[in-house]
Amino acid sequence: MMRVLILVLFVLGLSLPALVPVVAQAQDRIEVAQQQKKRTLFDLLFGSDDKPAAEAPRKTRKPAASSTRKAALPPAVPTPNVEKALDATRLAVFGDSLAVDLAKAMERFYAEDPNLVIIGQGVGSSGFVRDDFFDWDKALRDAIAADSFDIAVVAMGINDRQNLRVDGTSVKPLTDEWKVAYSARLNGFLEQLRLAGKPVIWVELPPMEAPSYGSAMTQISSLQRLAAFSAGAEYVETFDRFADEAGNYVANGPDLNGQNVLMRKKDGIHFSSAGSDKLAFFINQSLKRFYRGGTISVAVVDPLANTDAASMVRLPFQGLGQVRLLEVAGAVIPLKSITRRAGDLLIAEPGAGVSSGFSLDEMVKAPVGRADAFGVGVDLSQSATSGAAD
Repeated sequence: MMRVLILVLFVLGLSLPALVPVVAQAQDRIEVAQQQKKRTLFDLLFGSDDKPAAEAPRKTRKPAASSTRKAALPPAVPTPNVEKALDATRLAVFGDSLAVDLAKAMERFYAEDPNLVIIGQGVGSSGFVRDDFFDWDKALRDAIAADSFDIAVVAMGINDRQNLRVDGTSVKPLTDEWKVAYSARLNGFLEQLRLAGKPVIWVELPPMEAPSYGSAMTQISSLQRLAAFSAGAEYVETFDRFADEAGNYVANGPDLNGQNVLMRKKDGIHFSSAGSDKLAFFINQSLKRFYRGGTISVAVVDPLANTDAASMVRLPFQGLGQVRLLEVAGAVIPLKSITRRAGDLLIAEPGAGVSSGFSLDEMVKAPVGRADAFGVGVDLSQSATSGAAD
């Protein structure tokens, strides 16, 4: 009996440390691990089938990326497919991700034109609202100061349905106060281009798949259309050209070859490659007002330049539109100028007499049936007979 009691006490002495919580120290913190199940005498004598639970892998949290991203313009270095002329016209495409896709399409469209080079200046997630993310006014001011482009194409606005800070106050999108502040930013952007004498082609926002988002983009397009017209910019319409017959969003449509293909990306916002190519075709129609294959245009002085009236908003038919039409038309030739005759050009030697042309008798002597006989002519057979008889 005494031996059994000693054995029990010995076993209990061994099991006590196992019941004590295990204290572990890891790095800068202390973790206390408790056994999930108490060990019995039979477990000590015969072993236990319970296996210690595997420690769950600890998830290491990666350092969070900085939430304040900084955007920047892509380098204004053209990437031509053919060798471009040194004095080639430089067309810069400004805007958000729509402009990124559009610039690539225009590079394809003008790949074989040595006199026009495309400069992609699109910045994704940018717009006129979040100037803390990317300040388009400053970027445009720097580009004008560097004289890095000749013509501007603007496609921007899909990221502008956001609160706008006005005098330190956040204003909800598409409210009256928001529209006034947003229009002021549009006018400021276009004013820089107008004062710099840079022709502008503004691209309308296309229909969007999401109804509420599409409705917001339609309202923003209306503000952009008014600002573009006021600044004398060319406005390329896209809504009707990329909508169905009922004026709703449609993903497919005819491409430049008339084939029905996917015009929009899966997000229902951006253009696909085929859609961007079609948009580049429409822009080319407007670009003809400012660019005709590298021909020389005649510079016309703005009569309101360097005056207070130059900074005023002028409608296209009252100001810059007429100036650009004159540039496209070229030099004006007076109607009273001396017209050079074709005979002047045929004279090889100076001083040679100018032929007076054919007389009516000479025309009649032409044989019948010849073009210059005009249906009358002379019958050569009768002339020969009469000459022999004489």
